[in-house]
Amino acid sequence: MLWIKAFHIISVITWFAALFYLPRLFVYHAMSDDKVSVERFKVMERKLYRGIMTPSFVIATILGVWMLQDYAWQAYAGQYWLHAKLVLVGILIAYHFYCGHLLSVFKADQNTRSHVFYRWFNEFPVLILVAIIVLVVVRPF
Repeated sequence: MLWIKAFHIISVITWFAALFYLPRLFVYHAMSDDKVSVERFKVMERKLYRGIMTPSFVIATILGVWMLQDYAWQAYAGQYWLHAKLVLVGILIAYHFYCGHLLSVFKADQNTRSHVFYRWFNEFPVLILVAIIVLVVVRPF
């Protein structure tokens, strides 16, 4: 179980790195005026989303479910911090897929939002990360 937990943590870290970086690319993409930069950002965003972000999300999810089935659910089912964490993970998954939607918006050159929107959008996973870490470490309820 410790190997599963270790690889779960590694994949979560990789997923969060991509969740932090992709919206930052959206910031710079939204600020770009020249065709060369726009096309470069499209390639970078696609490779990050498909090559790093989605695979690490899938691995983190599979390993997380594995740990829930084999150990955590029986041990922590009555503790509400785990339920709250799982709700936050669900919100994070929705954020992940919304990033995929935004990727297709940029790919089609249909972005109507400013770089300021994406700067704020970029901060959302930080809040989720802080909340999840506090829930897992402190277990307030």
